[in-house]
Amino acid sequence: MSITRRSLLAGLAALTLGTAAPAWADAPPMPPSTRIATNGVTLNVFEAGSGPAVVLLHGFPGLAYTWRHQIPALVAAGYRVIVPDLRGYGASDAPSGIEAYDIDDLTGDVVGLLDRLEIREAVFMGHDWGGLLAWQMALLHRDRVAGVISLNTPHVPHWGLWLHPAIVGPALGDGKTFTADPQADPIAQMRKVYSPDMYVLMFQDGDRADRAMDADPRTTIRSAYRKDLMRSSEWGNLPAFVTNMEYYGKPIPAELPGKDVLDAEELDVYAKSFARTGFTPAINWYRNITSNWKAGLGVDQHVRVPALMISAEHDVVLRPALTDGMPGLVPELETHVVPDAWHWTPEEKPDEVNRLAIDWLRRTHPVR
Repeated sequence: MSITRRSLLAGLAALTLGTAAPAWADAPPMPPSTRIATNGVTLNVFEAGSGPAVVLLHGFPGLAYTWRHQIPALVAAGYRVIVPDLRGYGASDAPSGIEAYDIDDLTGDVVGLLDRLEIREAVFMGHDWGGLLAWQMALLHRDRVAGVISLNTPHVPHWGLWLHPAIVGPALGDGKTFTADPQADPIAQMRKVYSPDMYVLMFQDGDRADRAMDADPRTTIRSAYRKDLMRSSEWGNLPAFVTNMEYYGKPIPAELPGKDVLDAEELDVYAKSFARTGFTPAINWYRNITSNWKAGLGVDQHVRVPALMISAEHDVVLRPALTDGMPGLVPELETHVVPDAWHWTPEEKPDEVNRLAIDWLRRTHPVR
């Protein structure tokens, strides 16, 4: 039976890592990068092109390299593309301490980056956690955001993404329902819905996930970056450990289901980078969900900039159904669903993503 994208990360054998090569030593071509100091950290930032600014924000566990297919297409369309390794990733700084990865710091890094580059406002295009960051930029720093393009990640108010009925229902089973309360801690509510081994909850409770992922970064990345897995319609019929998103502590199949998203050279880029940094800084983004929720309680959750939402048909967690409530929160919203796509949309379906993004940009933020 095929299992989901992060369930394949589970049960990694403890392996001794050799000395990691520099993260970008063998990478396919990327634009030149520079190190830019912002908000108390230094980010590794790739930049190319000229014209209206588009900032690309990668997800978990990604890198600026996630956007290698989008960068040349956006530049050719006349846009200035800025692509950071975000705080805790790649060649950017990774401060110690969980609190260093809260939403104030994450958005502050991006605002400071715009300041250093003398850019008044930009379109923010994000995938996975990068999509969450793009939506939060629109809520917390509206004056710096010209628009949002989110891949896979919908805007769900008050950090209620993992409490949406579309994914809570299968986890509860037996036709049970749960109504989320935006005024209550989302992590506390998730503990009422999911098992303790649900991946977001496991990230809150010790370092078991960190150690499992760090044991063999190459296998971690390869087993996560899968496509051609189950259809989202099959999700509710799977065992409880799958619908509860228990992605660690489960054996990895001898043969991974589905197909690789990354070829060997691309996989090397990710593996070398995470062998150097470990996964803890990236996981620390999840460990601030409660503090992020508290910080946003008094913040209007309406996104008042033009926005493009690109969902993937078969992403079983960030499924298209999670976007159902968005039109009431994002008045200038356009939505699309990429067929036969799973979670890693920028890399699985780059041509379709580029076509949709550039078409929307040309209509909403034309090159003069």
